[in-house]
Amino acid sequence: MTYARQLFDQIPDPNIALWNSMFRGYAQSESYREVVFLFFQMKVAWTSMINGYILSADLVSARRLFDLAPERDVVLWNIMVSGYIEGGDMGYATNGNVEALEGLFEEMPERNIFSWNALIGGVSACARLGALDLGKWVHVYAESSGLKGNVYVGNALMDMYAKCGIIENAISVFRGMDTKDLISWNTLIGGLAMHSRGADALNLFFQMKNAGQKPDGITFIGILCACTHMGLVEDGFAYFQSMADDYLIMPQIEHYGCMVDMLARAGRLEQAMAFVRKMPVEADGVIWAGLLGACRIYKNVELAELALQRLIELEPKNPANYVMLSNIYGDAGRWEDVARLKVAMRDTGFKKLPGCSLIEVNDAVVEFYSLDERHPQIEEIYGVLRGLVKVLRSFGYVPDLTGAGRGT
Repeated sequence: MTYARQLFDQIPDPNIALWNSMFRGYAQSESYREVVFLFFQMKVAWTSMINGYILSADLVSARRLFDLAPERDVVLWNIMVSGYIEGGDMGYATNGNVEALEGLFEEMPERNIFSWNALIGGVSACARLGALDLGKWVHVYAESSGLKGNVYVGNALMDMYAKCGIIENAISVFRGMDTKDLISWNTLIGGLAMHSRGADALNLFFQMKNAGQKPDGITFIGILCACTHMGLVEDGFAYFQSMADDYLIMPQIEHYGCMVDMLARAGRLEQAMAFVRKMPVEADGVIWAGLLGACRIYKNVELAELALQRLIELEPKNPANYVMLSNIYGDAGRWEDVARLKVAMRDTGFKKLPGCSLIEVNDAVVEFYSLDERHPQIEEIYGVLRGLVKVLRSFGYVPDLTGAGRGT
């Protein structure tokens, strides 16, 4: 083993097979102490252990192990930075300790674009959880570090701002980018469509073509969503046809889903059903769930029952579909059917999952469930909520309780 170790130490970057051979050799010769020493020299092992602590929301142990690592490469730094942002309850960052994250990043020996992938991933986490303040900090830090206009950082920031509801900031980032790639255009088009700014999304699509950027399938998902929110059914069909005719892009299940959603939202439920039957691909649960939701809006019980049948085949363990049909029955005053459906849900062991919402307050993401009274400030929270309801009603708002049904 001595000679094998000498040869092994001369290899600049041994692969996992060589590491395993050394482990096996030491184990067979009962040199267990050497196995331990070798393990702590192995970068993959350090990475796995640190990542394991992060996944377990134990950032203290992850940081302690990180500080002990004999060699901290870009991968290890990126894992630790991402851990601060995503670990546990959104990590230290959302608990007001942005300084800890900033300090860690300042220690990084090479703050190049590869290192920035960690913060880009963190921005994506901010987008998923609506952690706007942390995302804004990353934005300021990017500009102060000379990365204003960087396409990778810009794309991530646009996505974050769009998903956090600040579409004007996303537009500002887009305009400030030195170069724009396909993802840049797609991100803003999709963000504008998501915020019901369909006209702006379509205008941006024309700018994209004039700039010489060729669209792809994701571009058209944004375009079709824009048409959906604007009720432009005929224009939507024209763009859908243009995919194959002008750009040789074959529609995927997502594009067909957009078309069905567009027809359903416009109240053309029978046309949507006919479109589903003619699709060259099998409709998935998302499409049928969209149809089921539209059936409630337009009170089409017959089609709702058909949609539920297909959803039961595709998603037999999803209670939300039964709840939606129950609400549709309730809207139609068919209380016997509501009772029958509740019995069927009980017999199959289904329970209605409580509604859940996330809100960011003072750099912390707080999670609330329907009728949840565990929060220590629950009295103050409900007091503010009652005050908001009074304000809304003073402006003429009346809650829609038609789907509440009986006994709910």
